[in-house]
Amino acid sequence: MEAKPQTHIERFAVDARADGTLRTDVYMANLKEGSRLEMELKAVASASLVGQRVFDLTTASQQTLTAQWDNIRKWDPEHPHLYQLTLRLLDADGNLLHEMADRIGFRTVEFRPADGIYLNGVKLLVKGINRHCFDPETGRSVSRELDLKDARLIKQMNMNAVRSHYPPDKHFLQLCDSLGLLYVYELAGWQNSYSDSIAARLLPEMIARDVNHPCIFLWGNGNEGGWNTTVDDRFADYDPQQRHVIHPWANFNGLDTRHYPNGEDNVYRMERGQNVFMMTEFVHGLYDRGQGAGLEGLWAKFRTSPLFAGGFTWAYVDEALHRTDIGQMDTYGPNAPDGIVSADRQPEGSFYTVREVWSPIQIAPMRVTGSFDGAFRVTNEYLFSRLDEACMKWRVWKTPLSPEVPVCLAEGDVQLPAIAPGETGTARFTLPEGFRQADMLELEAYNVAGDTVCTWTYPIRNAHAYFETYQRTVSTMPVRYQLDEDSVMLEAGEVRATFSRTDGMLLSLTRNGQLIPLSRGPLPVGMKAEVSSSAVRMQGDTAVFTVKYTGGTDSIVWRMTPSGLLGMDALILNRRGAFYDKDVYNLGFTFSYPERAVKGMQWLGHGPYRVWKNRIRGTRHGIWQKAYNNTVTGEYYIPIVYPEFKGYHAGIYWATLQNPDGPSLHIYSETDGLFLHIFTPEEQRDRESRGLSVKQYPAGDLSFLLDIPAVNSQGLGGNSSTVKVNKGDEGFRIKLWFGFR
Repeated sequence: MEAKPQTHIERFAVDARADGTLRTDVYMANLKEGSRLEMELKAVASASLVGQRVFDLTTASQQTLTAQWDNIRKWDPEHPHLYQLTLRLLDADGNLLHEMADRIGFRTVEFRPADGIYLNGVKLLVKGINRHCFDPETGRSVSRELDLKDARLIKQMNMNAVRSHYPPDKHFLQLCDSLGLLYVYELAGWQNSYSDSIAARLLPEMIARDVNHPCIFLWGNGNEGGWNTTVDDRFADYDPQQRHVIHPWANFNGLDTRHYPNGEDNVYRMERGQNVFMMTEFVHGLYDRGQGAGLEGLWAKFRTSPLFAGGFTWAYVDEALHRTDIGQMDTYGPNAPDGIVSADRQPEGSFYTVREVWSPIQIAPMRVTGSFDGAFRVTNEYLFSRLDEACMKWRVWKTPLSPEVPVCLAEGDVQLPAIAPGETGTARFTLPEGFRQADMLELEAYNVAGDTVCTWTYPIRNAHAYFETYQRTVSTMPVRYQLDEDSVMLEAGEVRATFSRTDGMLLSLTRNGQLIPLSRGPLPVGMKAEVSSSAVRMQGDTAVFTVKYTGGTDSIVWRMTPSGLLGMDALILNRRGAFYDKDVYNLGFTFSYPERAVKGMQWLGHGPYRVWKNRIRGTRHGIWQKAYNNTVTGEYYIPIVYPEFKGYHAGIYWATLQNPDGPSLHIYSETDGLFLHIFTPEEQRDRESRGLSVKQYPAGDLSFLLDIPAVNSQGLGGNSSTVKVNKGDEGFRIKLWFGFR
């Protein structure tokens, strides 16, 4: 309820252009002769006065006033400069009758057919997400505090735009204005539209409330068939900026907003079409699918087209409502667990993938080798900022074996090149003393506000060099072997490993007579292998059991060292033949290991989230720790705990499977790029007809793999690999060590 004087300002709508031109449609009531209007403009950030203008008015209820302001700072998502515009209605004697104020931003939005969407003369590449107002306790009623949390999380993913199916809370639009998020503002309607009479009432109310928000750059009329075409031309009646109108999912009005393309369908619309292409929904994030999974490849493909204007992923939050009647979180089956964050705003793994793929600072693929001198290539993918507006720090870390903790040995500033948007240049820093003796390089970029843009990490030592540095064998226990008719036993003091001579499998593993439940492996995955021969011998102070195979595995050499480490050195992929699965989803070896023996895991490798073949970016090399959980992403039958424990983990150097009730299993890798599969995640019980997330997991509980599957999501990912071996190929080695303490 708002009380106004008899003569008053009802509302005003602005067209604030990037050149400082301000055209204001002012709607007033009961004006008298001689009335005037004072216009005052202040910068919000500094509260400094830009200037004032006074206009003589007629008695008309709607009048358009135009002013030119100098030295205006433009609004864009990277520089969201805002101004407070205050209008004061004065009578003929100069007395104040009424005043009204609103925050505005000066920017120019243009839709250029067969070209793109432009903001301040810059072609937009929209990196957005679909977000609904949602709270698990209050439903569609949300607070400003939750809106602020959501806006900040969206910005943390390096997104620059948001879309929803209906007008959001006004305070969320205010946050988009101040933080720098573009907004597609939509007249509600999904598959079915409002009637003509209701649409004609809603449209002017909707636009009148929010027309001045600089974040709004497009109007949407309905969604997926829910548009009312009778009001398409009426948006312009209420919007002095004449913003473009779209039908989300349709190819309409020069803008193709196709939903959920997979890169192979409707190719002609991108390659031979003439309309600007901006997906208002894509990479559907059902459970742990979509969002970051498949984004990198799809985005790279679409960016080859000059008509591509970006898109909006689906969706921001799992809409899981706390049902007090059943004491359970309810996602309405598979209809609402689509978020990149959980209902209580815990980020899923895709959150960090999107953050890296959409980072406005892109580092060219690199490895830290002996020739690395501190220089690396960077591309400025900001739209409105020179790269030297940002900054970057480097840190060099020691990442030792557990129980030692990581230590930062040195840090400093990276010199970023002063390059314009779209340009590539060389960043550099001076290598600190002892750089080659460190383990990991970390690079962290910050935007002009001091917020982290992205963090990248790079091993300084490869897996073999790391193992050689930290895991030096010390002769402490006598080693021997025992050969029986059906088995071979390797022993180092209290550690004993027994293998089958028939199939080469590990039969049992004990320490001080206590069973270590690693068994029934190594079972080949993605290939066939049969034992052809075996032999055991002493090699110095080490017992060696060698198993030769026919098929995709050449040989596996087991070594028991005097320190009680058990080594496995497998040579594969050096023979041609029909030894490999036609469709390879996983490639390597697997073992059995019971879940009851694991309470947590610490590891050095990519983390803290699990990966899929089509969602590896976003994880970082480092030492990570997580407790065992059985989280099924997006399902709330048990409490959601992220990161999920079960699944694939990339770039493993070492891992400890923590068992408080017995010896823990320590795994060390000398193979770069190795994936660790630890237990198989459960499929979603509510997936209904949505299919399996992954077509095939490896048999067993603990697997060491050179290849893993992609997660399936509406045609993105899920495809298999093939193995091709050429004559003369040396093959690949999977070299592991197992420790027990």
